[in-house]
Amino acid sequence: MTGFHLAQINVGRLVAPQGDPRVAEFVAQLGGMNALAERSPGFVWRMVDDADDEAKAAFPEVVDPRFQINCSVWESVEALWEYAFRSDHLRVLSRRREWFERPDGPHQALWWVPAGHRPSLTDAMGRIARIRDHGSGPDAFTFRDRHSVPAVV
Repeated sequence: MTGFHLAQINVGRLVAPQGDPRVAEFVAQLGGMNALAERSPGFVWRMVDDADDEAKAAFPEVVDPRFQINCSVWESVEALWEYAFRSDHLRVLSRRREWFERPDGPHQALWWVPAGHRPSLTDAMGRIARIRDHGSGPDAFTFRDRHSVPAVV
């Protein structure tokens, strides 16, 4: 155990508004997937608040009702990987192209935070922007280009 946890954000834009039959199956599974995450080993926290004014000003896409945001904190990359790719979540993830528009840039970011820290939406969205603008690095990375836990805070 280190003094750091892994924060993650992933975003996407639904192919139709909530309430439309094209996304109804996805929307119906959100509660179950959130509950599965919350009881998964290594889960720490997930964002449930609406976007604040700072996030809305910096990232206008967050006010689009079709724009979906998932931000959470996990004890480790391995814990998040197990949830994302080795639990029932994979069944839903494998159908994402049915429910979400194809992203035109980065849609996920991982980064290390001091244990106990809860990232803001502005910070989390900024991590995706960092990957878009500068590529993967220690401050924002992906599963494909993982970076080690920092040595110091």
